[in-house]
Amino acid sequence: MTFAKTERAALCDLFDELGAEAPTLCEGWTTHDLATHLWIRETDPLGAPGMLAKPLAGLTERRMAETKQRWEYGELVDRLRHGPARFSVFAIPGVDDAANTTEFFIHHEDVRRGGPVPQPHRELDDEVEEWMWRRLKLLGRAFFRRAQLGVTLERSGSVTDSGEAESIRASTGSSIVTVVGVPSELMLFANGRTTAAEVKLVGEPEAIDLLNSTDLNL
Repeated sequence: MTFAKTERAALCDLFDELGAEAPTLCEGWTTHDLATHLWIRETDPLGAPGMLAKPLAGLTERRMAETKQRWEYGELVDRLRHGPARFSVFAIPGVDDAANTTEFFIHHEDVRRGGPVPQPHRELDDEVEEWMWRRLKLLGRAFFRRAQLGVTLERSGSVTDSGEAESIRASTGSSIVTVVGVPSELMLFANGRTTAAEVKLVGEPEAIDLLNSTDLNL
């Protein structure tokens, strides 16, 4: 089973355990809201575009409200657990792994770390961390496109053949902040979970404050 599938299953188990009203790291969203978001993203071709295009955000909100009325929370979670419908683009072989590995990991952590007693960092398999690192190399500049300073991502515990820390230049600028952590935690930081990610920020205090105040959500 792929990591995307195991994260889907683990997240749905946690949804069931916590119920519909548990807090998440997504501001203003409960577990019910987050489960609905994931269902719309995979299954509703009318509602999903508003997740990327702000002019359509109102339609997405309406579709989410309709979905919450259509199914009780437990049934919605059960549908999400069984994966995308056959007509969904996410059901195409290979798409689930490419599109949902990061998505379900991040939202699983949104629930794990969203309550009053956040759950700690998990030790993920080496191949998962390597996957996350490759994705950061591919999308690092997109993740930090709003940063008004230089950002370097440094992979803790990993060095190049020359003995230097393995790193990615995610954005350029006269001031530089280095974000140090394992790839999965760097991925959380890059996706806007800046206060929840277990990373170390190295740089001038003013630059760190500027980075922390930047909305990194895509």
